[in-house]
Amino acid sequence: MNDYRRIADRLADDIAEGRLRPGERLPPQRAFARRHGIAGSTAGRVYAELVRRGLVVGEVGRGTFVRASPAGPGGERGIVESATSAPVNLELNYPSAPGQSELLAPGLAPLLRPDVLTEALRPAAVAGTPAAREAAAGLLATPGWRPAPERFLFTGNARQAIAAALASLVRPGGRVGVEALTYPVVKEIAARLGITLVPLATDEGGMCPGAVAAAHRAAPLSALYVQPTLHNPTSLTMSGDRRHRLARTVEELNLPVVEDRIWSFLADPPDAEPLAALAPGLTHVVDGLSKRVAPGLTVGLLVVPPHRTDEVAAAVRSGGWSAGRFAVEAAVRWLADGTVDRLVAAKRADAEGRQRIVAEELRGFRVRSDPRAYYAWWELPAPWRADTFTAAAAAHGIALTPGPAFVVDPHRTPDAVRLGLASAPVPDLRRALRTLADVAARGAAGRSGR
Repeated sequence: MNDYRRIADRLADDIAEGRLRPGERLPPQRAFARRHGIAGSTAGRVYAELVRRGLVVGEVGRGTFVRASPAGPGGERGIVESATSAPVNLELNYPSAPGQSELLAPGLAPLLRPDVLTEALRPAAVAGTPAAREAAAGLLATPGWRPAPERFLFTGNARQAIAAALASLVRPGGRVGVEALTYPVVKEIAARLGITLVPLATDEGGMCPGAVAAAHRAAPLSALYVQPTLHNPTSLTMSGDRRHRLARTVEELNLPVVEDRIWSFLADPPDAEPLAALAPGLTHVVDGLSKRVAPGLTVGLLVVPPHRTDEVAAAVRSGGWSAGRFAVEAAVRWLADGTVDRLVAAKRADAEGRQRIVAEELRGFRVRSDPRAYYAWWELPAPWRADTFTAAAAAHGIALTPGPAFVVDPHRTPDAVRLGLASAPVPDLRRALRTLADVAARGAAGRSGR
């Protein structure tokens, strides 16, 4: 009965002693059973026991891999060492400009007058106020596109705007096309709404129109969700030609689009025309203030096609996703007095500076990023896998987002991590990246030296 545990104990010793290294792939269970002269069911119990102990991780379609271990023989540290300093969070990604609170405070002062505060604390309409709609239209305008104020709806944050758009477009059981790597919150929203996400091929130009058409022919899609500017996590920006081709495709298919532009404010000069300018009758634009201003006082923005205003507004109300009136009033003042413009300029400069640190500290590694973005996609060197490297980073007090968090197809698990650059203080960011580079290099060297 306990034979499988004794075998698991021996493998655990091999891991602890370094004979099985972090990231190493165990044999398929059938081959393991033959090698050890045991039944296939016993091999399955051995692997399950190792998973239970946290020593290995199984990846669908790829196999079972050794996790990072905390210590080598005699207590010596190998690839992973204990954290010796305060945690550095490269998972969260909320930018904050120097002196941000000092910039924001003057705009709030008028709201604290009793007569103004009384109005600001009343329930907010989904369509906001005329002043809010005009301010939002000016904020999102790009060369060649200025959304009509009457097409705006307001939510508590951009996540709620995404949820409202999808809820209004897709019935439970419906299919939504997304990039093969997509925003993890969209995966959570889809699960709650009973929506199936369909991963679509992308290349250096962005989402492939041919993949959209093929998926729609296979089984009709109800909508697309796409991040054409500074895609999270890869920071890819869709080319102008690709946007035009994608717009033609969705118009031919009469396929609604949810265009997420939450990070587009970092693109300076502005990127190519938004899809909303190319397919205005189908595109729902999602944006917000949490990245531009501050995460604690947010407003989500939705620009909807003219004929869908009532339907999307109903989804916002039924979901309880309406914006707070106080936040909307504060946003109007910050937009009017130039505070948002100053914050955006500061954050653009900050993002560029942090990207320079990435280039310096991770030189020689396969890192995909845009000089304007607040994140980077790091394709890890062998033998590292996303899970083992994330565990190794955590042992150093560094939080990362593993690549599989962004994956829609569970059979495709990239050996990559996303680095969120916005939240950590600059000295901590540099130190953390230097540490991660050392961990990655020593792991690769350990495998090559075996």
